[in-house]
Amino acid sequence: MKNFRYSTQTISKKDIANVSETLKSEFLTQGPKTNEFEKKINFLAGSKYSLATNSASSALLLACKALSLKSGDLFWTTPNSFVATANCGILCGLKIDFIDIDTNTWNISIEKLENKLQIAKKKGKLPKLLIVVHLGGLPVNPIKLSKLSKKYKFKIIEDASHSLGGKYFSNRVGCSKWSDITVFSFHPVKIITTGEGGCCTTNKKKYYEKLKALRNNGIVKDKKKFKFKNLGPWYYEQHSIGYNFRMNDIQSSLGISQLKKIDIFLRKRNKIAKFYYNNLKHLPIEFQRIEKNFYSSYHLFIIKLNSGYKHLHSKFFNFLRSKNVFVNLHYLPIHLQPFYKKFGFKKKQFPVAEEYAETAMSIPIYPNLKKKDQIKIINFIKFFFKKNI
Repeated sequence: MKNFRYSTQTISKKDIANVSETLKSEFLTQGPKTNEFEKKINFLAGSKYSLATNSASSALLLACKALSLKSGDLFWTTPNSFVATANCGILCGLKIDFIDIDTNTWNISIEKLENKLQIAKKKGKLPKLLIVVHLGGLPVNPIKLSKLSKKYKFKIIEDASHSLGGKYFSNRVGCSKWSDITVFSFHPVKIITTGEGGCCTTNKKKYYEKLKALRNNGIVKDKKKFKFKNLGPWYYEQHSIGYNFRMNDIQSSLGISQLKKIDIFLRKRNKIAKFYYNNLKHLPIEFQRIEKNFYSSYHLFIIKLNSGYKHLHSKFFNFLRSKNVFVNLHYLPIHLQPFYKKFGFKKKQFPVAEEYAETAMSIPIYPNLKKKDQIKIINFIKFFFKKNI
């Protein structure tokens, strides 16, 4: 029986040919392809600067480091994300807290964020950083976030790992008009892939320069920034501790090729999402609400059981997997992970995220998912409910 993963890469012969050309070239890493890829990301997102990395987790860590926050500073994020969203702040020595999610979009609740900010101001415990996640490809409202960031003086990182090509108010996610740094992922299940990979976009040169140095072991090669005498063309200086988080030219050549098809990928994902919705909306399940002026890239198509059917979650999940429909949960709440519970987080602290995790699952969506296979998945879902309600 054919397997249907919740998402998978779409690789063409042209992609393979482009990678093969790079393998035959002079540079496998630190060559021209990564710079070319970064320029194309800038063009897509509408940002001034971009910096490609070996993973989105690395990009998140670099983004946190580039903001020059102090050890012990507080940052807030959503509990409904992959752990890397929270880990980056912990790795920078920051203290963490969470904001529960919205009941309709499943993104961070701006209403709850504002309420918590008001309380935090009175206590003198405001965050220095907010990391928001565009779950499944649906962007959080950037204008509302920006207003709050200016009022309460915190920085914003957009974890847009799911949302390459997404739009808010006719702007592409990653334009960084309303945030400090945006992070993308190019993991195989995402909108485009570089095998593994990530990227930061920003409009602020000071952040870009810091990101660039951090990605390359803290090394600076700009003559204008040297602190000692320039000894010759071989000379460089290390100004900080950094990492080797570079994306190589092999990965970048795949990314360049994939970007040529991004609009096709996005149209197909949105078309599949619409087909699912039209065929499943009569069932006792909920869908992520897409607000006016927002465009989801649909990395994920999430369905959520109505609250009265929570008891069927495991049975439904296991039934679909028994039919080789490899649904998944995005995500287990971060605050309930063993590592994060040691900070004092408890069950029922963020009830919407917890209820979501007990009722939601991501069903297959990717550009090469054929119509007949979409129908097969829909029929499996319908059959389950026919037998169980």
